[in-house]
Amino acid sequence: MRRAYYAEVAGRYWKRQVTEAEIDQGLLDFPDDGLLPPTGGFVVGRRGGEPLACGGLRLLDHATAELTKVYVDPRARGTGGGAALLEALEAQGRALGAERVRLDTRSDLVEARALYARHGYAEIPAYKSGPYAEHWFEKRLA
Repeated sequence: MRRAYYAEVAGRYWKRQVTEAEIDQGLLDFPDDGLLPPTGGFVVGRRGGEPLACGGLRLLDHATAELTKVYVDPRARGTGGGAALLEALEAQGRALGAERVRLDTRSDLVEARALYARHGYAEIPAYKSGPYAEHWFEKRLA
């Protein structure tokens, strides 16, 4: 799932298909640090046993969790898989004691931005910077 995620976000950014070597390098350059208990987690969504969605969550501080690596395979978009993925990630955030969830995303990831807006995430001012952060969202969990 991480490879599929990176292939899509990098390919859309570069406006071309990425190579396996570029995916390998991207996974090294952008590790999934902090996505393990007790400070985070990683969820894989399946349909019929096939992995079709994933997402990570990590604590930024005692009250704030951050979503990252959120991905729904194009074959599963529009099926409710994205909503189920967000629900599972938010439940993990609550279990870790988070009161809110934040995330950043890019302008070209229009499906992701629409998913977040449909599920109660509001755009907020930048809470961090990064080369691929163009929109920031937050949702209260309490």
